[in-house]
Amino acid sequence: MSSWHEERRTDRAADARERREDRAFDAKLRRDERRKDREEQRQEKTQARRDRAQRRAARAAKREKTLTPGNVYRKGTLGLVTMSALASLPAQILHFAAIHWMLLPIGPAVEGAAWVMAAGVAYADERKLPAWARWLLRVLSLSAAAFAANINYSYGLSLTEHGVSAASAQAAAIGLAAVTMLGPLFFEVRQWVLTLTAAAGDPRKRAEEKQRAKHDRKRRRHHKTVADVADRLMSAAPFGSLKPEDAWTQAWGIVHGSSDSWMTPKLHAYAVQSAAALAAAQTPVPLDAKTIRQRILALLRRPAQAASTAPVYVLPTPPVAALSKVKKPQVVTDLPPVKKTADKAPEKGARRQPPPHRRTKGDALPFHPLAKAAAADTGRKFAVVNGSH
Repeated sequence: MSSWHEERRTDRAADARERREDRAFDAKLRRDERRKDREEQRQEKTQARRDRAQRRAARAAKREKTLTPGNVYRKGTLGLVTMSALASLPAQILHFAAIHWMLLPIGPAVEGAAWVMAAGVAYADERKLPAWARWLLRVLSLSAAAFAANINYSYGLSLTEHGVSAASAQAAAIGLAAVTMLGPLFFEVRQWVLTLTAAAGDPRKRAEEKQRAKHDRKRRRHHKTVADVADRLMSAAPFGSLKPEDAWTQAWGIVHGSSDSWMTPKLHAYAVQSAAALAAAQTPVPLDAKTIRQRILALLRRPAQAASTAPVYVLPTPPVAALSKVKKPQVVTDLPPVKKTADKAPEKGARRQPPPHRRTKGDALPFHPLAKAAAADTGRKFAVVNGSH
């Protein structure tokens, strides 16, 4: 019996433990579910706030995009021209209807002609038509607007017949004529500003196009013969088969015989001459007594005024050998050299020649000051080259 009671108690304790574990598990499961619900609610609220912020940002961006100066100008100008048309059209309709009811369509036709021609100018700018087409449309638009403004001015002055004072009628006439003319003018200015804005959208590309056009004009002006040959090649080749640059390269080879580096025969000859002159200038000149004598004599033959403004004389590049090996010193004299051998005895009956002149003190002309300076400079150079100081 004791064993049965013990087993019974053990079973009850196990059942109680299982019930506690089940209750704890259920409580934990409920807490987890509540935690998940709170997390989901928090995420939903966060997502809702994020969506509201995105919608506000989108509305702000749209509002900012809509209220830009360019957009306001474009839409505002359209509003102004619409009000101008609405203000000027009734006066024209009443003016022609008062004359006869069959003339009623003339007013809308005149006003419509002004606006259609103004729209034609915008279309010509969009399609990049020639300038004469755009100016023709502008003249037609302004002519129709001027005719409509004249009619509205006359109608405004006629308001005095309906009990309006003369001053008020004059103001009404001027206002009607002004809105009739300013509407197409505002639209034309709007189109002009939009065209300039589109052209200035890519300033680098526009500047490159201008430079390219300037280069083409200058090239055709400087090389007219090559340009004529290139045009003939382009006209002779099938359409689209020969590019302008390829035609220019072939024309250059035909005219000048050379297609590399864009050289001409004259430029080739000039380059060869310059290279030869450079090589001659870089070749060292031998330094001997004859060269020095020629340089000094050439300097002495110059006029005194030219010699005073002349640069300092520079001797040629010295040779590798020392100047001490020169056997004879430099001698400059205005007397002829003395003969070393005695003259033969004169023949009988011949006239006797006077004896040769012998130098005495003061019988020769003094040296020029520039010659003295050149001789002193030559002496200094000799000392430096020979290694003495």
